[in-house]
Amino acid sequence: MKSLKNRLLSSLILLGLTAAGTAHATNWTGYTYSSVSTTAAVKGMERIADRVEKETDDDLSITLHLGKTLQIASSDITQATGDGIVDFAADLYSSGNVPIARILSLPLLINDDEEWNKAYAVMMPYLKEGFAQQGVTYLGSYRYPQQVIFTSFEVDSLDDLSGHKIRVTSPEQGAFVEAFGGSPITLSGSEVPTALERGVIDGALTASAGGAKNWHEFLPYNYRLPVNYTFSAIIANTSSHEDLDPATRNTLDKIVDEETRQITRDFIADEKVQKQSQAQAGMTIVEADPADIRRAQEAMVPWWHEWAKKAGPDHEKVLAEVLEALGK
Repeated sequence: MKSLKNRLLSSLILLGLTAAGTAHATNWTGYTYSSVSTTAAVKGMERIADRVEKETDDDLSITLHLGKTLQIASSDITQATGDGIVDFAADLYSSGNVPIARILSLPLLINDDEEWNKAYAVMMPYLKEGFAQQGVTYLGSYRYPQQVIFTSFEVDSLDDLSGHKIRVTSPEQGAFVEAFGGSPITLSGSEVPTALERGVIDGALTASAGGAKNWHEFLPYNYRLPVNYTFSAIIANTSSHEDLDPATRNTLDKIVDEETRQITRDFIADEKVQKQSQAQAGMTIVEADPADIRRAQEAMVPWWHEWAKKAGPDHEKVLAEVLEALGK
């Protein structure tokens, strides 16, 4: 009888421990701007969710929702995360809420991986501070390949942009298009194919592994002048992040750091694959003339400073630090 009582007591203790463990488990709502599950970005976010659940022994689980499956506009992801509507997100369109982030996407400012790394090292603390002001913790970011020029018309020089309507994703890209006589048009990705088909736009700034992966049939020409980079921040609601067990929080942060690096590598690899595939499908691809690149940069240098001056002293200060790091 005593043995049975001991066994029952042991079972109750075990059940209590199990229940306590279950009660402690945290379930997060995750969100990404991308609605295409096959992209390197979404695959990476899915890996983060899978690894977090496994490596925290189910202490933290993240249910990832693709773009447009929640009533959150892409431009509102920062705010939705800060408000706790979602706990974790990939945020490509954060610059409206964290304007300092736009420095990393200024046209012709950053021209290769080495320059990106130097500029990003300068920007990291300012990104963290900017997101913190929104009630958001900045965990890291992944980067898309360089945004280049895809068109429905023949193009092998910057002069060919004149008089044409080009889809852009930011005011900064728009300034570049205007500098060479084009008209920038802002559209969501889902609107681009119809706009190209109807002649609403004549081209787009994107990457082979980005928009051109889906729109290439409408864009038979590609002039590979590197306009700028775009990047997506990985963010968490600050209260949710701070409420995690320290070991769980450290595991999440480590996984995000590793996977964002991998997403960037995957995009770089896919850029080569898609570029080759598009060429084989008949796209005319022209590598940019170095003189054209220098000309574009010379046109943009005064604009960088005008942009920072209008944005305020903080932007001027940070831009100066980035330029110093880049030796420009």
